[in-house]
Amino acid sequence: MHTLRHIILTLLLAIVGALPLGVQANEAIWQSLEEGGLVMLMRHALAPGIGDPPGFERGRCETQRNLSGEGRAQARAIGEAFRERDIPIGAVYASRWCRALDTAELMELGDVEPAPWLDSFFRGRGDRDVITQAALEQIAAWEKSGNMLLVTHQVNISALTGRGLGSGEMVVVRPTADGLKVVGRLDVRAP
Repeated sequence: MHTLRHIILTLLLAIVGALPLGVQANEAIWQSLEEGGLVMLMRHALAPGIGDPPGFERGRCETQRNLSGEGRAQARAIGEAFRERDIPIGAVYASRWCRALDTAELMELGDVEPAPWLDSFFRGRGDRDVITQAALEQIAAWEKSGNMLLVTHQVNISALTGRGLGSGEMVVVRPTADGLKVVGRLDVRAP
């Protein structure tokens, strides 16, 4: 029996070793998320362009850069991936920009709470230091029941983690006494 277990374990390790590194990294992060207590900093789904058009008003989606059809499908697919893996979600917060709120709502992972501490500060739309500090405080206060999903913008994620992301990608972090410990990058679009 011990030999059979050893053979099975060896075969499993060989299969995992044959997977592309991105898939292996994603699998390790998925396993960490199954345990809960992590925070996912997600860049909103695909909304072509950069920044917002002249005349932008936060409360009026028609004045903003919004999700494309592909972005809406991307958000739904990401939510489905989380449900298929039964990842526990304790709270969902999103920037008050329509593209972030729409992403979070289309994922259907729980009630979405608009959060000014996730609003973009791109092109002077807000105070980077104040918003980043408020986000750090909210993350540090996370009670670690399930995982916390934060749907925000590239500039916010870069300020918090020093990392850039594509649309719909996430940086998974663990709050620590010293700030944020990056667990890894999760790209649900990877095979």
